[in-house]
Amino acid sequence: MKQVGIVLGIVVVIVAVFIFVNKLYYPSLPIDNLSAKEAIKKLENSDEKIVEVATDNDSIWYITRSQSEVDESIKQMIGSNGWEFKEKEGSGLFFEKESERLIVTTQMWTKKYVIVQVQNKFKEH
Repeated sequence: MKQVGIVLGIVVVIVAVFIFVNKLYYPSLPIDNLSAKEAIKKLENSDEKIVEVATDNDSIWYITRSQSEVDESIKQMIGSNGWEFKEKEGSGLFFEKESERLIVTTQMWTKKYVIVQVQNKFKEH
């Protein structure tokens, strides 16, 4: 009976280490084909405040650390491509360039990280 307890303890430790190493304790990302571990690693390996982690047909996805100046970092990044900030409404930031409108949304992913979704037209101009 003692051996069963030891084996069960070892299995629990192995599962816990697997979950921790692969960051499975984070909520799922709204991005297909990207794990939490990959997204966090891209941010940690960069000197930038906001890091691109994925693109899809409609959007470019970024990750950043939660901080009081997340909106300012986004405004700087988008503004560097000629987009002018117009207003913020809820989790959306609205920009304009040559009579086009660009919408950037933020989503608190965990208490440490924010996911940013930018429409593809951000890099088209």
